[in-house]
Amino acid sequence: MKVAVLSDVQGNLPAMEVAVEGILAAAPDLVLMDGDLVNRGPSSLACLDLFERLQRERGWLPLKGNHETWVLRCAREAPHSPLDAELRRFADWTARQLGPRLQTLADWPDHLCFHAGPDDSWVHVTHGTLASNRQGVTAGIPDAELRGALPLDVALFVTAHTHRPLTRTVDGLPILNVGSVGAPFDGDPRGSYALLEFSRGTWHGEIVRFDYDRRRTERDFRESGFLAEGGPLAAILFEEWRQARLLMPLWRRDQEPAVLAGERTLDAAVADFLTSIDRPSRAT
Repeated sequence: MKVAVLSDVQGNLPAMEVAVEGILAAAPDLVLMDGDLVNRGPSSLACLDLFERLQRERGWLPLKGNHETWVLRCAREAPHSPLDAELRRFADWTARQLGPRLQTLADWPDHLCFHAGPDDSWVHVTHGTLASNRQGVTAGIPDAELRGALPLDVALFVTAHTHRPLTRTVDGLPILNVGSVGAPFDGDPRGSYALLEFSRGTWHGEIVRFDYDRRRTERDFRESGFLAEGGPLAAILFEEWRQARLLMPLWRRDQEPAVLAGERTLDAAVADFLTSIDRPSRAT
């Protein structure tokens, strides 16, 4: 049995198209999209269109990630203050782009399990962990923090969310993090997905890295209105994509407290942050 798992497309259509081409060439028996198809990027509606066509024609299956949850919440709940409205403008922009199609995401499950036939071949797939779709499995998180958040009695646990491919084992449970199709955070701008195969009584996983037309994605960021209309934080999201590294935690640590306290404007704080960060050339 062959299975493909992709995740964290984040509205990046050029990356998704290349990932789809590679997955179709591998001819898997099952394909799972493990959440965060939308938001953070410029082409969420086009990515949803492509995925739903593959769902109809080829039986691809979706899972809900934290960004589906967040955009659905933004569509349901109004901002509680003018500052909150500015902080979430990029997600509200995505909700408007998706329009009535957004409700499709509400029906996606949070977890999916499958097996290759034998009772000891079960695989559990979710965007984060059993505890939360925002809890990521990283190389540095201690085993103790993951106990109780991982499934029992399965042959393999497949996750995503961190945008960093990873293999590790916790208490004998193999874990595979498939990384990100559209916005890697490991310094490598190439997208990733995973191919799994069950043979000789065990699962074997391969992380596939691929290049795509990043100039086209940058044009999409600029021409779609995402950067112009998505609020100040959209510029940080763009820089995360451009550099292929996580910047939001740095923003929250260094600048957000003063903004929340009313000591600085959001625009000024974001501008200072973007000026202060190192901008490596590898992901350009």
